[in-house]
Amino acid sequence: MSPPPPPLGRSRKRAAQAFDAALDDAELVAARASLSQGRWTAVRSLLAETGADWDRRGHRVTVLAQEPATLAWAHDWQLAEPESPDAAVLLGCATVERALHGKERPERARDACRAAAALAPADPTPWLGLLLLERSLGAEEDVVRLFDEVRHRHPDHHHAHHLMVARLAERRATAGQDPLHEVYDFANWAAEQAPADSPLAILPVVAHAERFRVLAAAGSEPADPVASGHWVGRRARQVMKAAFDWWLEWERDDHPRRLVDLNFLAHAKYCEGRGAEAAALFHRIGEHPTPAPWSYPDRDPYTAFRTARDSALGTV
Repeated sequence: MSPPPPPLGRSRKRAAQAFDAALDDAELVAARASLSQGRWTAVRSLLAETGADWDRRGHRVTVLAQEPATLAWAHDWQLAEPESPDAAVLLGCATVERALHGKERPERARDACRAAAALAPADPTPWLGLLLLERSLGAEEDVVRLFDEVRHRHPDHHHAHHLMVARLAERRATAGQDPLHEVYDFANWAAEQAPADSPLAILPVVAHAERFRVLAAAGSEPADPVASGHWVGRRARQVMKAAFDWWLEWERDDHPRRLVDLNFLAHAKYCEGRGAEAAALFHRIGEHPTPAPWSYPDRDPYTAFRTARDSALGTV
């Protein structure tokens, strides 16, 4: 039997500890801890070592940007090294984070990201910062333009594709189930265009979950993803099988955001009722759940993840 639920305060604390945007990047975790203590030189070394691994650079910069103290330390770093592209992109993305939380003017975030882009024309990360901003605040044409800027610099940019899918899924929110919705076309196209070893192969599953988020929020689907039946139709089963089969053959285990994909795939397999397949994914996820898609449409992600994992692993 499952243990009784912890007191609410303890549950919230555990939930906050469970979802670490750094995922399993131990070097990022260490540099972030140093930055919180005012030692920005550790971040300088981390980003220098990351180099032109664009997916990893985007992951590390956006995670560091989420820390409350980052903006101040990035300012100090830029004062010390005004020509540093790394200092500029961290400052830009940290300003985006504050703008998204209503603590900074969006135009200031745009200016900071554009300044970072000017210092490193080949780097997609300043454009990723702008895409993060406009995905929430901008018009659709701005989102498409910025996605194109990222993709021009790194065609298989993982985070940018996820942001684009999330935004496209919000088109025609009241249209109900539509297997021809444009988010599916985009996800299938991106997966087909990507190299054979690219985790963008999971993007059709992500699109299915993002569309559920939108439909459930609009009242077109039950809020319980299992009860909704969203994952058991013929098209959904085909998407899930193709993604799971691809994962079984995937030999790379070093993509910085692979755990995001594994959470989406585990969620899909659990909702589909494929417990054994979900269990294999939960074993690989370990202690690295992600809020999305367990929170969809407005659920407590910690409870949803634990319930699904315990059920799949046969512990309830």
